[in-house]
Amino acid sequence: MAGPTPFPRAPVAEWSVHAAEHTAIASAALAIALTERGVPYRLGGDSPASGFDCSGLVRYAYEQQGIELPRTVAEQYDVGEHVDRDDIQPGDLVFFSTVTRGVSHVGLAIDATTFVHAPDSGSVVRVERFDTRYWRQRFKGARRVASLPPSP
Repeated sequence: MAGPTPFPRAPVAEWSVHAAEHTAIASAALAIALTERGVPYRLGGDSPASGFDCSGLVRYAYEQQGIELPRTVAEQYDVGEHVDRDDIQPGDLVFFSTVTRGVSHVGLAIDATTFVHAPDSGSVVRVERFDTRYWRQRFKGARRVASLPPSP
């Protein structure tokens, strides 16, 4: 099996979006992230053995599906297609501003109100509601990254 496909940096209009394939990839990535509940947070962590930070968890989950995402939250915010809050689907990336003005935290949507993430030092990968006041006030956007790159 070939290694992960680097995610394209081409404009969204150039991507070939296949709804059924997107759903399967996103659902599988979400399932991986959910199996990591309880794994300790570790800054820079990107595996179950070492622990996860937020972007490391997201990257790991999609990497298991053959999609290579960038490593940092800010870089992940620049890939895929924008998703309106009302259109969030399982496996979409949800972004928040927690420690800086821009995006500084990411998780994977389970549905329109919950997400799985690696919150911060001293905690573990867990599920939370992002419709609570804390997360709602910090919500910055959502991206759909499981769209497939164009065929050569």
